[in-house]
Amino acid sequence: MPDTPRRTGLAALATLVLLGGLRAPAAAQVFEPETFTLDNGLKVVVVENTRAPIVTHMLWYKVGSADEPRGQSGIAHYLEHLMFKGTETLGPGEFSDIVARNGGRENAFTSLDYTAYFQTVARDRLELMMRHEADRMHNLVLSDEVAMPERDVVLEERRSRTDNEPSSQLWEMVRASLYLHHPYGTPVIGWQQEIENLTTEDALAFYERWYAPNNAVLVVSGDVTVKEVRPLAERYYGAVPRKDVPERVRVQEPQQWAGRRVELASPRVGQPSLSIAYLAPSFRTARLDGMPERPYALQVLGEILGGNTGRLYRSLVIEQGLAAGAGNSYDGSRFDGTHYTFWASPRPGVEVETLEAALRAEIDAVLQEGVTADEVEQAKTRLTAQAIYARDSVGAAPRIIGAALATGSTLEDLEDWPNRIAAVTPEQVMQALRALIDPASSVTGILRSEPTT
Repeated sequence: MPDTPRRTGLAALATLVLLGGLRAPAAAQVFEPETFTLDNGLKVVVVENTRAPIVTHMLWYKVGSADEPRGQSGIAHYLEHLMFKGTETLGPGEFSDIVARNGGRENAFTSLDYTAYFQTVARDRLELMMRHEADRMHNLVLSDEVAMPERDVVLEERRSRTDNEPSSQLWEMVRASLYLHHPYGTPVIGWQQEIENLTTEDALAFYERWYAPNNAVLVVSGDVTVKEVRPLAERYYGAVPRKDVPERVRVQEPQQWAGRRVELASPRVGQPSLSIAYLAPSFRTARLDGMPERPYALQVLGEILGGNTGRLYRSLVIEQGLAAGAGNSYDGSRFDGTHYTFWASPRPGVEVETLEAALRAEIDAVLQEGVTADEVEQAKTRLTAQAIYARDSVGAAPRIIGAALATGSTLEDLEDWPNRIAAVTPEQVMQALRALIDPASSVTGILRSEPTT
């Protein structure tokens, strides 16, 4: 399912944008960040946001599950867990205790292309966060005593979130079928039998290989200035030595000759669903292929088709009454290629095959009839408004900026996003859709309920 855009603040300005009474200026910007790079290669980005006396401190490593050695799936995520197990100066869990005692919150996550760690605290606790995050960048201490029980935690996480969840099981198979050769087809959490064989030495080797200041981006957002952040970053992160980090070299996806179907039936399925996923370009791969405008056209397409006002919902849910929900999703922030997914869930009594035929007919109708200039303009206005909402959130800037920089985009790309969206034409939207709908590079996923016997 696609993520729902988060709406926050700047109500008066956002209202003007949504009503069409305000156009994005020629030099529109998103976050207006300031940046500098330490001598050891760490890129630091600061976004000032004075709406509350808090800061989000977020460290991104340019390594994810797609960079794992073959046969060690899950090692990136496993290491993320182990990063909380202590350093030469802090015991297991002590950093988390410090964050909690100082009224903050923290978390971490691993994705295909990056791993990130963040804390949100009062502005006067920023130095404390920097000190300890920089410490575990190069002083991680691991032993079998702490690492092996954590491997069991990861295995239990896999069992609860994937092995016991039919929709997750299906999507895991869809991804594995969509990416025939590229590591994006391997689940971030890893395959069970490979997780079971991960060792403390494997985790330390991955840590030593990839965790370095010159392979990281630090984003600090909130009630703080670059003049305050720079000396702290130099004091704590500047003391961490750089390393020779390997270049990201991944196998590429071969020519695909036939579409695939993946079906899963389970008595635990309460709501059947279907999805049709197509391979698609990311921001980075589109630039490399000489069509940098393509992802922006796909974003506009997604806005036209998706949401509660989009064509898919209006046709399948409201007009035909076949679906309980319908939409599409696309994430262009990938180091390599990505995918675009159409999805729908049938109403009770409606066969999945009936809904699939209707969904495909709707896609065909767009291909035949095209999109209107008015639809494109309204979609661009809504997307621009979402960029305005994002400025209000202390946590939005680090997530958006970090993901962009970790996947090959630049701050200039990010800041120019409103202008590039504004430049999208109906012709570009249709070119993007025609290039996308290639049955040979698609996977249809069907989730259906199986009666208990």
